Amino acid sequence: MREILGRRRRLLSRRGDTGPELIGAALTFATEWQWPVLPGVTADPRGRTRCGCPDPECTVPGAHPFEPGLLAATTDARMVRWWWSNRPTAPIILATGGKAPCAVSLPAPAAARALAALDGRGMRLGPVVASPARWSILVKPYSMEQLGELLYAKDFVPGSLRFHGEGGYIALPPSEIAQGEVRWERAPLPGSSSPWVPDVEAVVDAVVEALTRTGVSAPEM
Repeated sequence: MREILGRRRRLLSRRGDTGPELIGAALTFATEWQWPVLPGVTADPRGRTRCGCPDPECTVPGAHPFEPGLLAATTDARMVRWWWSNRPTAPIILATGGKAPCAVSLPAPAAARALAALDGRGMRLGPVVASPARWSILVKPYSMEQLGELLYAKDFVPGSLRFHGEGGYIALPPSEIAQGEVRWERAPLPGSSSPWVPDVEAVVDAVVEALTRTGVSAPEM
């Protein structure tokens, strides 16, 4: 019993230490990289797999904004400090599009195989965000018209691909969402004023080809 309690205290202590790490990361994204961020919903204390929002059928538990809404995303250091001083364990949510990167995401097993295939081709990728369920490849901002033309030209686009453009969002490391830890699968290069990201055309072409060649037909998640 004493050993169990000790492990529980250590676990709670580690969770409590994430506050400074989260606020530091949020400030880097907002002030150094000029990526607009805001706090996400924390996990429901009654069960980590449930979201803290009112929707019992929430499909992205802990990985989305709620209060405040997405339009409140900012690069203002004072606002970021205030948010995470009051909600130190809140996930960091990036509002994609505008001057911030967009993202292309796909289920984690398919993403791992696709990235391995792209590495074999020498394809250059920027940061890749990984959660237990999905990986997100960051890309340059794109318009809906640009994306529509790109997808229209394709004979086949896997249904498991998701596109996070203007009005979208993703959770950033080192957030903890209901499904688990959000981490860098490909971390930004240290010391850069703002991470380099590829064009969406290059990523979609390469990912679709990699998924087709490797025979991946991952279900929607």
